[in-house]
Amino acid sequence: MFPILYAEAFLDHRTGAYHPERPDRLRAIVQRLNAQPWAEQLHWQLPSDRPELLNLIMQVHPRDYVESIKRIASRGGGRIDMDTSISASSYDVALLAVSAWLDAVDLVVHQGQPSFVLARPPGHHAERDRGMGFCIFSNAAIAAHYALKQFTIDRVAVLDWDVHHGNGTQAILETHPQFAYCSLHESPNYPGTGSNSETGYYQNVLNLPLPPNTTSETYRQVFQEQVIPFLSNFRPDLLIISAGYDGTKADSISQMLLQPEDYQQLSQWCLEITPHLMFGLEGGYDLDSLSQSVVKTLEPFMVVNP
Repeated sequence: MFPILYAEAFLDHRTGAYHPERPDRLRAIVQRLNAQPWAEQLHWQLPSDRPELLNLIMQVHPRDYVESIKRIASRGGGRIDMDTSISASSYDVALLAVSAWLDAVDLVVHQGQPSFVLARPPGHHAERDRGMGFCIFSNAAIAAHYALKQFTIDRVAVLDWDVHHGNGTQAILETHPQFAYCSLHESPNYPGTGSNSETGYYQNVLNLPLPPNTTSETYRQVFQEQVIPFLSNFRPDLLIISAGYDGTKADSISQMLLQPEDYQQLSQWCLEITPHLMFGLEGGYDLDSLSQSVVKTLEPFMVVNP
């Protein structure tokens, strides 16, 4: 069985009419996953209730920032930047999303089991003391810090294939030699970071900015020639994939030319780097290509009967 970390409460993060990061993203993915011939191989798992959750989050985000998000939500909501909305439920939903990412770490550490975190809001743009780019808490970075507390984990890598550079994840992880961060992203595009000259404090960052209209062929070549060697040489005990799907040709938020089928190959290559991996949803806003891409990401893990 392949675990999917999901809760209907993730739909309660309301971003407003016409906002691309909307609850329908998850609805579309759930519907398509349940329509697959291997749907019975999925184990839908609710995130854990973690008494220590706030302490784990505050190892990455300062208390003042966390409390500011709670305060805005308690007043009915607001904006923390022009792109990032908070509704009355968003603080609780964002906490639940972090818990789901931590559950995925536990599945790898304690059961050797990969999983997919189907949660929102996303997280890779959230910096230590600032939410931005639809993101509130830095889910992948919090998960990476949590993983290092586990006895069997000494090195954690984050691979970010969202079409936007994960500025928050990089900023939080690059100062620690036990973390590595790798990103393939469109450039120029939001948030304007992710130059290939940014290599981290310990040569532990690999940024691969790609021009608009980059094709599947180029993505695959860059992955084989640069991503795989970088991550393999780092030898992570856990590989966290910030799985964004806004690089597809159908997604209006970028100008890249990927197809859903490409994520099946990327997922297969990740599995060959290490079986100790987890996926967490970041971007992806065209509902059809988003849901197809998630299906393709999971196909290498499914047993298909002839």
